[in-house]
Amino acid sequence: MEQEPTTEVSQDKDTNQWAMILHLSLLAGLIVPFAGLIAPIIIYIMKKDSMPGIVPHGYVVFNWMISAFIYAIVSAILMVILIGILGLIAVAIASIVFPIIGAIKASEGEVWPYPLSIKFFK
Repeated sequence: MEQEPTTEVSQDKDTNQWAMILHLSLLAGLIVPFAGLIAPIIIYIMKKDSMPGIVPHGYVVFNWMISAFIYAIVSAILMVILIGILGLIAVAIASIVFPIIGAIKASEGEVWPYPLSIKFFK
């Protein structure tokens, strides 16, 4: 599967900062259960009208949230035949690494599509 190149988006510092926070909010679930699901949605809803540059970042984050959920369900089913644990470990690692890379790119004003993410929103 070929990864799309990063897309340069001209934004101001506030938009870049909020986009970075949006990506990092996925990691809130590591501290508080379900916060990694709720925080990105709240940030997106609050900022999408005042900062239109955050919309593509929201789509990337939401695509990953849905994709990671699907991958986790498939891996949980495959645990019956003992190979699903590897899938769950891979999803867990990707769910930590991808938001960090996305946040770094967002702070530079780029939209970085997460690899392996299914495109539900474009």
